[in-house]
Amino acid sequence: MLIQQVQFVRAALGRRIAKFHEARRDRDVGASAIELAIITAILVGLAVAVLIVVTNVVTKRSNQINTNNGGIP
Repeated sequence: MLIQQVQFVRAALGRRIAKFHEARRDRDVGASAIELAIITAILVGLAVAVLIVVTNVVTKRSNQINTNNGGIP
């Protein structure tokens, strides 16, 4: 599922970059740059959220391993 999400984000970002290049050719960079900045901020926010979730899961599992020594006698 994560691979599908990454492919979707990659496709969406690729489309935005293509649209930005098209707007640049037409000298309409201002509006496109703002849209690109907003989308980039959203993507960075999502990446930070995933990072926080992964960090929390790893920390929690690490504490469990240290507590019971991983079930090793």
